[in-house]
Amino acid sequence: MEYTTFGKNGIRVSKLGLGGAPLGGDFGPVTDEQVTEVIDRALELGINFIDTAPLYGKGESERRIGKAMQGKRDKVFLATKAVMRGVPYTYENTILSVEESLKRLGTDYVDLIQMHELSELNSEMGMNETIPAFLKLKEQGKVRAIGVNAFNPSLLLPFIRSGHIDSIQTFSRYMLIDYTAMDELLPTAKEYGVSVINGSVLGMGLLAESPAPFIKQDAPLFKEAQRRIGQLDFLRKTEPKGLIEPAMRFSLSSPDITVTLTGTTSMRSLALNASYCDGVGLPQHELERLLALFPGQPLSW
Repeated sequence: MEYTTFGKNGIRVSKLGLGGAPLGGDFGPVTDEQVTEVIDRALELGINFIDTAPLYGKGESERRIGKAMQGKRDKVFLATKAVMRGVPYTYENTILSVEESLKRLGTDYVDLIQMHELSELNSEMGMNETIPAFLKLKEQGKVRAIGVNAFNPSLLLPFIRSGHIDSIQTFSRYMLIDYTAMDELLPTAKEYGVSVINGSVLGMGLLAESPAPFIKQDAPLFKEAQRRIGQLDFLRKTEPKGLIEPAMRFSLSSPDITVTLTGTTSMRSLALNASYCDGVGLPQHELERLLALFPGQPLSW
């Protein structure tokens, strides 16, 4: 397992992180016991970064992770989010969201609190109310670092430049078929010393041959994604779902990505993804060929 420095506080984290959505049952039934087994195995593999949210399983992911962390809190860099989808991003709602998360997680602090699902609708309120609430919580010792996540990279740029945040999280914008985060987001984060958490490196399941249902319902998106995937045969491994390894290595080996998330309840997948975090990226000639395929061409999600 490789490790790196997170944010501006010098904390060491694993370059592979465990995503909490599957642990809440968002992708299929899961028990408390299974979650504990997954977290125990992740720690054995050297993974110390766990990322969850009150949204995942409507609090079940946080509760299960909190239960699994009993007696092991000091071994985990714990990240969660605020506010729940559909709730206004006010100062008061932010404070309440974090307090409720702390109770479910069974801890008196989180290592990273992130603004969840930043959108154009909540961007202004997020800057003027959620960030001040995060700063207050940091002052109180209830959070150690502050982050923002969003699907649209352009929404993250003002928050990076504000100087208030330690990290950003984006998803499906630094992967084999859409690496447009390289254009402005990653260089700006590097300039301001902001860590980058990379989610959905398999493109909502596209690169694992099991795309999320909403993708198949969007015919133009699915067709374009499949066209791009068809150009990646030079990367494909011989085993089933042969684009998973190159997809993981593409992100894990990037010097501009601090943490790459894997969301799974499968012990086999967890161990395989951990094995890719060995410092070995794509061969240079394959990387150059990949980056020549879709430069500056975001998928239209």
